[in-house]
Amino acid sequence: VRQGVGLIDMSFMSKFMVEGRDAGAVLNALSTANVDLESDMITYTQWLNETGKMEADLTVAKLGEDKFFVVATDTMHRHVEAMIKKRIRSQNAFAICTDVSGAFAQINIQGPRARELLAKVTSVDMGNEAFPFRTAKDIDIGYSRALCVRITYVGELGYELYIPTENALHVYDILLEAGSSVGLQHVGLKALSSLRMEKGYRDYGHDMDNTDTLLEVGLGFTCDFKKKEGFVGQEATQKQKQDKGWMRKRLLQVKVDDPEAIMFHGEVVLRNGEVVGDIRAASYGHTLGGAVGLSMVESTSGEKINKKYIESGQWQVQIADRVYPASVSLKPMYDPTNETIKA
Repeated sequence: VRQGVGLIDMSFMSKFMVEGRDAGAVLNALSTANVDLESDMITYTQWLNETGKMEADLTVAKLGEDKFFVVATDTMHRHVEAMIKKRIRSQNAFAICTDVSGAFAQINIQGPRARELLAKVTSVDMGNEAFPFRTAKDIDIGYSRALCVRITYVGELGYELYIPTENALHVYDILLEAGSSVGLQHVGLKALSSLRMEKGYRDYGHDMDNTDTLLEVGLGFTCDFKKKEGFVGQEATQKQKQDKGWMRKRLLQVKVDDPEAIMFHGEVVLRNGEVVGDIRAASYGHTLGGAVGLSMVESTSGEKINKKYIESGQWQVQIADRVYPASVSLKPMYDPTNETIKA
């Protein structure tokens, strides 16, 4: 995936079609980001409760003025569905939510040669100008249509294909045949875990959950505080942002300096010999050359967790009965400027 192109079957994801005159208003009220802007665009967003704590982490693609496609992790299936339907009722909105999880297979094509592969199987121009990052449009592949979304969960140029289930094998066969000339490889969830961990991408229910706030997990950039109607949890989020209390508890990326060490989950994180957190999720980062994970670090001294706090501390991770030196970062250790995903 880092050098060529990989195919990942993500059909287990939860998928919902939200349609109707008020569909955009319903989803915008739930979403921290503005998901009701231009059509044919996907938006990464979170849903919060009134206290500003996390409830869901997902994407919303606007396919038309009254048609939206919501994708969430499989473990949040019924929760996300219930949140949408509850919001429709509370707003007395003219909208309907349909569970289409089984109606669409999801095949992700990820890696520097992903564009090259898709250009071989569709008549649609997949160039960077014609199909920029965050585009969500139908394309043709063989005898099928597929919703193609340019987005990534591995930190590379990539696309997600949502294919009518009855056409999934047909499209898969075409991709495999065309992929032989670009070195297409099948990629599993363990590899996905390694790739997303290098990029510092979050996984709701694993390394963040409903005990965390948006700011603590580093996803404040998704907030649009200028939306006309606001969003659920906005008042609490703004209050936390103003008092800066959240800066004493933050989700950080942690990499063990020894390339032989392995992290899985629950390893203790130390700063200057004092326990400040534990590893919530980890994998081996083959590109970074060491075990890498995410840890919710709490400042025991009351200091703000910022660049100065990180650089002035001596960081370590305890794995079993050994303590290893570690590197810590607020920014993704792999491609922090997002150059590869927008190439």
